[in-house]
Amino acid sequence: MELLAALALLQSHGNSTESYEESMEAPEMKIREAEALHKFAEAAYTGPLLDVGRNPFVFPCAWLYRQGILSPWTRNRRPVLDGDNWWRGHAAAFLKYVNLPPEALRHGRVSQVKCEAAYFIVVLHQLQSVVIAIRGTETPEDLITDGLCKECTLSVDDLAGLINCNYIHSNIKKNVTSSFPHYGHSGIVEAARELFMQIEGNPEGPDSESYGLLSKLLGFGCECFGYNVRIVGHSLGGAIAALLGLQLYNRYPNLHVYSYGPLPCLDLVVANACSEFVTSIIFGNEFSSRLSIGSIMRLRAAAITSLSQDPKADSAMIFKLAHRFLDVSKYQRNKSKAEDESEYHSGAIQEDLNHQIRRSQCSIEQEVQAIRKDLVTADYGEYMNPFGSEDCLNNEHEQCSLWSDTRARDHIIEIDNAEFTNPFAIDAHSNHDPVSQFIDTVPNSENPSADDPPELYLPGFVIHVVLEKKRPQTDLKTSWRMLERGKCYRAYIANRESFKDIIVSPSMFLDHLPWRCHDALQKILKAQTAKDQVTEPHII
Repeated sequence: MELLAALALLQSHGNSTESYEESMEAPEMKIREAEALHKFAEAAYTGPLLDVGRNPFVFPCAWLYRQGILSPWTRNRRPVLDGDNWWRGHAAAFLKYVNLPPEALRHGRVSQVKCEAAYFIVVLHQLQSVVIAIRGTETPEDLITDGLCKECTLSVDDLAGLINCNYIHSNIKKNVTSSFPHYGHSGIVEAARELFMQIEGNPEGPDSESYGLLSKLLGFGCECFGYNVRIVGHSLGGAIAALLGLQLYNRYPNLHVYSYGPLPCLDLVVANACSEFVTSIIFGNEFSSRLSIGSIMRLRAAAITSLSQDPKADSAMIFKLAHRFLDVSKYQRNKSKAEDESEYHSGAIQEDLNHQIRRSQCSIEQEVQAIRKDLVTADYGEYMNPFGSEDCLNNEHEQCSLWSDTRARDHIIEIDNAEFTNPFAIDAHSNHDPVSQFIDTVPNSENPSADDPPELYLPGFVIHVVLEKKRPQTDLKTSWRMLERGKCYRAYIANRESFKDIIVSPSMFLDHLPWRCHDALQKILKAQTAKDQVTEPHII
């Protein structure tokens, strides 16, 4: 039913109506580096998901080839990854996709545990860079991490890259430190903390150096001393990469994060503060970059509103959806308040809350019983004494009471059934519209209230890759070729505020496929190269 309600928006919502006519185009250097590193974020999908999307008809053969099953004699030359299979297929799949020799892949993990991200650490000597690629959502455990979307409080260690960094402007650090507490996506924050401990470890003291994997590569006098550090990831992996960069930036000033289609994972202050070393690249109308608790609640409200404005819609279904969403919203708010209060007064607050709930339940039951008694007495008083008062005072008193109780109970059941089958039965008299009540509980993206959950935003510097709109072709053959081969894209500097609401469109899921963003970035660079060749002055 929720899916039907959301699909109703397709009748009234098209593609993004946001206009970039007056916006600045993204810097070409960022686009070039983002395009060059995108293959690492894409290669991190070492399971069959990547091959299913790119080769839907022959994906078993493509995946078996990428996993190296057809060449088992090369097994011993492949690096060993934590959680890899016997033939080290995930290492082979990653290396084949990025076309690198086995010695380039220094470490990695193919995780199947909740809030533990799969990652690959690659050394590129020719580019003097160390690349950390973090996998996005591919397994059921990754879906659980995505689903832990309730906000959590960020600790000082989570923001160490901002607070303890000497390369960040003092006003930015002051803005972060003076506006605590800060919030993040709980599942992503937990995964980033665990990954930080995996690759960097915990230093023994405040002035001591860490002895993690990165320090052994990038430390003073080590193999990759002075190299650039690039952390990349797509979808869930991009969001984890941003949170990981927040913890590492003070240690490695040459660090930069490229998040492709990440989830909103930081509050507004922190999301703005990390713009110097985090770049989020959004393609089209992909849903992941707009997916948060607030956006889902607003999507539900928009779907209910769209259905209620449709004269052909089933009114009973609309009210049932509104009742369901309203109950869920109230439950989440009450649970959130109880959890926040229990952090300070766990015992007393919880006991008082339980006591209030029990009192509310008792009072509601008493009111229901009184209303039912009044209904039965007022409307069906003759049923309570059908034989007359004198007969009831005689020997037939028991029969009268039994008969009257039966008729009263039947009438109450009829009332309950009428309320269940006709959701308008109660609201017609009490003036309580569940649709309006539900919409009132939805967080307002423009004017949030104190009771609304903290809004989460895309991290860092935001670039939006959009399809360049052109006049439709009159020649059908030419138009088909343009759709298949000649699509033109532009990359603009975007405002993170414009990604707070989900855009329901036919391309919202297809735009999230990783290779679509990569193809668009390649076309942008190709068009820019052609433009430079045309405008370049001829040397005589």
